[in-house]
Amino acid sequence: QGHLVESGGGSAQAGGSLRLSCVVSGFTISTYCMGWFRQAPGKDDEGVTVVGSDGRVKYADSVKGRFTISKDNARNTLYLEMNNLKAEDSGRYYCVADPWAGACLLLHRGNFGLWGKGTQVTVSS
Repeated sequence: QGHLVESGGGSAQAGGSLRLSCVVSGFTISTYCMGWFRQAPGKDDEGVTVVGSDGRVKYADSVKGRFTISKDNARNTLYLEMNNLKAEDSGRYYCVADPWAGACLLLHRGNFGLWGKGTQVTVSS
């Protein structure tokens, strides 16, 4: 079974930036659909972005133009660069993965069988 460990969360001012990392062990990320979900207090989790094994990416409308997903296959690590942060970006961010390529067609939590424990992001306005 795979193991996903997120880091890089913290506090930021609105308009600021943070970079999240997800170090993966147990499988090779280059062959998986990888992504990020988030959950704000009192809300359902939300798909933020995914990247397929073919490199194609998908973003939630709320983060387009501000967030960038990337991966370093040599380090087996997934990243999320978050710029121009807003208060509504606050929440716990989870790294997710699934070997099914179709998982990357939709930002749907049910598509992902592997989840990290998350890292907290707090944006103050």
